[in-house]
Amino acid sequence: MIVRREPLADQAAEVLLARVRSGEWQLGERLPGETTLAVQLEVGRSTVREAIRQLAGRGVLTSRQGAGVFVTALDVPEDWDAVLRRVDIVAVIEARVAIESEAAALAAERRTPVQLRAIRRALDLRGAPSPSLEQHVDADTAFHRSVVSAAHNPILIELFDGFVPRLRHAMVDMLRLRPNPARDSEGHLDQADHDAHVRLYDAIAAHDTAAAAELSRAHLLSLKESLR
Repeated sequence: MIVRREPLADQAAEVLLARVRSGEWQLGERLPGETTLAVQLEVGRSTVREAIRQLAGRGVLTSRQGAGVFVTALDVPEDWDAVLRRVDIVAVIEARVAIESEAAALAAERRTPVQLRAIRRALDLRGAPSPSLEQHVDADTAFHRSVVSAAHNPILIELFDGFVPRLRHAMVDMLRLRPNPARDSEGHLDQADHDAHVRLYDAIAAHDTAAAAELSRAHLLSLKESLR
């Protein structure tokens, strides 16, 4: 086996990150200049620049033209996929409550006629015969995404797209374990659950922001409670 030495820039980046984590530099504080850091780290200025570039890419430092390098985070933000692998389904549903209840209110306020038709189509597909829980989860996700999309907020849609599809298998497993799943093992629809989605559509169609938010919240909280 060939042992490869870690590049100097990588080592320098880790040393700088450790110093940030230790509190040597506070949030928003300016780092010493490249020359000073090069002496402290016993590396060349080009190595310091590359180390700073790496930490800037990881969200810890930022370079401001003519001003220097500043601390923008006290640690490397954890990878989103790693977070999702660790959290349980209850935490995911709680996050969905926060995102989707606000998205539903905004959708009721901002949706266009075209988007309302898209939500209706997604609702109809969700209620159509489905041979598997997997297909139901996909149809359900498509409905909720159509609502979030109608909110006209790119951050909300990015958050939704970022974690719901990655939890697809967990959602399928959850529905199999629920006492009253949205569909049973043979794919038969739970009408009460679907009716809750119909009421959400009706609130959005009526531009009722308060009702849309509450219906979205209530639906997801009932999903959470079913796991207890």
